[in-house]
Amino acid sequence: MNTVREAAVAGLFYPADPNELREAVRGYLGNGHGPAPKALIVPHAGYVYSGPIAGSGYRLWEGARGRVKRVVLLGPAHRYPLAGLATHGAEWFATPLGRVAVDLKAVERLLLLPQVKRLDAAHRGEHSLEVHLPFLQTVLDDFLLVPLVVGDAAPAEVAEALELVWGGPETLVVVSSDLSHYHDYDTAKRLDQRTADAIEKLRIGEVGPDAACGCRAIGGLLEVARRRGLHATTLDLRNSGDTRGPREEVVGYGAFAFA
Repeated sequence: MNTVREAAVAGLFYPADPNELREAVRGYLGNGHGPAPKALIVPHAGYVYSGPIAGSGYRLWEGARGRVKRVVLLGPAHRYPLAGLATHGAEWFATPLGRVAVDLKAVERLLLLPQVKRLDAAHRGEHSLEVHLPFLQTVLDDFLLVPLVVGDAAPAEVAEALELVWGGPETLVVVSSDLSHYHDYDTAKRLDQRTADAIEKLRIGEVGPDAACGCRAIGGLLEVARRRGLHATTLDLRNSGDTRGPREEVVGYGAFAFA
């Protein structure tokens, strides 16, 4: 029997109505695209807050629509105390825009690593992966998904998993992360600029939990980027005070491309 990881935050983090969702995503993507990067770091808050920043990254992949066959998606575990990385047992991940098939062969390879386990509970109610799927469903044609929730894992452990499914031009990588949390607007801008500089310089040790909730997945990507000679570029750097909400306590968002 086919198993489906149903959408958990449709109607909360993004529109539940398919037509409204398509329109929202297209609006966040805007127009134009450049050379498609191998990997992106993009935020995972509610679309009204972080959608424009995520869109600045995803629009670059519209030109790769025809060649991409797989997306490796990593995001932090917000709701489950997880050691290592967790895949899901489902064959499909669903959103209001339809289902995305899981790359079951890639998942089985990952499960050979001691730090990777199949643990549906780590994905239950988790938004850090789900909110990216409508963007991916919009900018790409049919693709297979490799979903990984990242808990307490060293950069080397995340990097090992990434290397196993890195592939070639047919595979893209998404790391899901917001930046600083609940500082005033000016403090957040200063802290997030420091984090952006560290990401651009591939300084793994300078992106910790206070800088980014997805710091462990970011650390793994930065390690692989250093090995493979990739360069990181900041595409967008804003916070919820720029997009929607008060400026007394904001959440930082950044979009970064690796090519």
